[in-house]
Amino acid sequence: MARTEPGDPDLTMTELRTVARFAVESADEVLPVFEEVRPDDRRPRVAIGAAWTFIDGADRSKLQRTASLDAHRAAKDAADGLAQHAAHAAGDAASAAYLHPPGQVRSWTSELARSTQVGHILRAAAHAARVAELRAGDDPGVGELHIERTRRRASPAIIDIVRRYPPVATGRNRVAVLMKALDTALRSR
Repeated sequence: MARTEPGDPDLTMTELRTVARFAVESADEVLPVFEEVRPDDRRPRVAIGAAWTFIDGADRSKLQRTASLDAHRAAKDAADGLAQHAAHAAGDAASAAYLHPPGQVRSWTSELARSTQVGHILRAAAHAARVAELRAGDDPGVGELHIERTRRRASPAIIDIVRRYPPVATGRNRVAVLMKALDTALRSR
């Protein structure tokens, strides 16, 4: 069995790396969209690199947290919606290493709070699906196809990890709706 960190009895380092890989694959897919609009802003690329550093065996560290926050700041600085979603995907990929175990959500005890942790697993994919929709003229069918493709890419380990958490709540914005659709699709698989 893979090593766990103190306070993380329900998730191994191998599982956290699996989650981070799943998230970063979505972010990698849309990074060029950000870089087309903001070629001199490296923050999302650094966030993806920080995620890969963890996936490749480094301990999770301040690197992932800082890079995640910086990528989210890059999203705020981008005027283009496509670029914003691509940068958010990168930020979410870097923060995936900090998924809290289902039984140990720090400072939260409600089921709703535990379900928000699923965002560490699925939000990057939802942002990537939103990028696909926007590139297709805001076509929701394209986003749904992207979600289905992501569902097929999910390994049994990802599905198992998602199922340890309560289902994602229905959200109000399109990214939240896409994330809920992916969550539902993975749980029904």
